[in-house]
Amino acid sequence: MSIATDHALATIASILDKPGPVHGPDMSASLGKPGKLAQNDDVPAPNPPPSPVPDGYSKIGPGPMAALRFKWTVRRGDDGYYVDETIAAGSVPVSNGPMSGEAAVTFVDARATEAQQRYEALRREMTGHGPAVPILMPGGGEK
Repeated sequence: MSIATDHALATIASILDKPGPVHGPDMSASLGKPGKLAQNDDVPAPNPPPSPVPDGYSKIGPGPMAALRFKWTVRRGDDGYYVDETIAAGSVPVSNGPMSGEAAVTFVDARATEAQQRYEALRREMTGHGPAVPILMPGGGEK
């Protein structure tokens, strides 16, 4: 899937995850008129906008074995968003954050893209269809 497709699916998921109407006791007597606000009878209650980052937005890295696959998951904390990075299902996550929601999605997308590029380069090298994989140092430099 492409990054654009992933963003589109995340947006659709955030819209579909919006909670439905709350069913409970009739509060219309305290509002003045049914379905209207008490302060201004002509304005209906506003719906909050959907969150730009759905909790649980995640990507899984490439690889032939589940035990070696990275997974990046966005979660909301008290002071912003965090990205939990794990290798395989049972590993302890390494958390990055706090950051804005947009920064968390960008972080996940960048890490997933980088993992995909490294995997493809390694696969090409192992099959003899490409040059040797350069050793990338933190910060983007090569060794």
